[in-house]
Amino acid sequence: MWGVEDSLNELATLARTAGAQVMGTLIQRLPHPDPLTYVGKGKAQELRDQVQQLNCSLAIFDHELSPNQQRALEKLLNVRVVDRTALILDIFAQHARTREGRLQVELAQLEYRLPRLAGREVEYTRQGGGSRGAGAGSAGGAIGVRGPGETRLEIDRRRIRSRIAELKDEIEEVRSQRALHRQQRIAQAIPVVAVVGYTNAGKSTLFNALTEAGVLAENKLFATLDPITRHIVLPGNQEALITDTVGFIQKLPTRLIAAFRATLEEVIEADLLLQVVDISHENAIEQSETVNEVLEELDAHDKPEVTALNKIDLLDDPAGIDISLYPNAVPVSALRQEGLDALLQKLAEVLASSMDHVQVVIPFQRGELVELFHRRGRVDIERHEDNGTFIAGRIPRTLRGYYASYAHVTSS
Repeated sequence: MWGVEDSLNELATLARTAGAQVMGTLIQRLPHPDPLTYVGKGKAQELRDQVQQLNCSLAIFDHELSPNQQRALEKLLNVRVVDRTALILDIFAQHARTREGRLQVELAQLEYRLPRLAGREVEYTRQGGGSRGAGAGSAGGAIGVRGPGETRLEIDRRRIRSRIAELKDEIEEVRSQRALHRQQRIAQAIPVVAVVGYTNAGKSTLFNALTEAGVLAENKLFATLDPITRHIVLPGNQEALITDTVGFIQKLPTRLIAAFRATLEEVIEADLLLQVVDISHENAIEQSETVNEVLEELDAHDKPEVTALNKIDLLDDPAGIDISLYPNAVPVSALRQEGLDALLQKLAEVLASSMDHVQVVIPFQRGELVELFHRRGRVDIERHEDNGTFIAGRIPRTLRGYYASYAHVTSS
């Protein structure tokens, strides 16, 4: 189970990833968050003293703050206050490279900021308000501008809502394009492997090792954000597509999951999940459980899964790993490219287990079906017979119709 110190250490890593210098930490344990200051009045005063003593310009809270809590804390501390959600959004904004990524980050940021405009009317001045003059001339001059007018706050709200609507439309276009690409992949019966894992578990390093994709891999949280798909060939010449996805993290804001739905649909629609676990991390089990919780929220938790227990090069005794704690686990070192052949073999085996077993005799003039079997399925036995090529193996269900008329019939 995650400890308070573990969570706070991760928050410090997030802060450094965003470019901040961590000056100090403070922990408060309460049965329930204080409705005004989250941490309680006494601890808030202590935090103010610490902020002043260390000459800090920013205070970061490990949990999401309500708009009222954030404003109260900023007034008391006299520095800018952000919470874990805002910090993650800031990191996402820094690392989004593609148009799709930027759209999704902007949507999440605006949906986060919109409710935080409430209660800030005192910071805005009235725009276009009419005066109450006496006499016909004054009344005539006020036509069209009478009343309180529209506040700067209301203008900002309206603009944000309008932009949110635009972003949702654009992201819906992205979803439609992705859906079309997925349909094409389904028609070609190319299995898709989605790489998932806790952020900084080594997903991109492993992805590069398997595909030579050249994806940015840094020792930072959320170093890569935009999904990348590459073609790989598994043992037995079976083809597959493998997609690197955004890393997960504990307390991943729900609005981020919603905003990145188009990207995360690659996980939802995948045939197989390759979860990367940093087995050298002291919270490896908790991190894997966090990933599983997000997968459950995405309705993708019941998919076939292979686990790459990464960074075995950092362990004193890699042979002592208990692989029974993880489904279809394979110890690897993506950095040193150790264990990759065994991992690819495991991927091929698990993919094949979800396919249909067939025995067929394919006429020699239909050699393209033999090639298709090798590329999309898994061949266990192959031999030439008088009337064609005999193959026993497994193929995706979507391809079964291609081979139905060539089913091998055993003589009784």
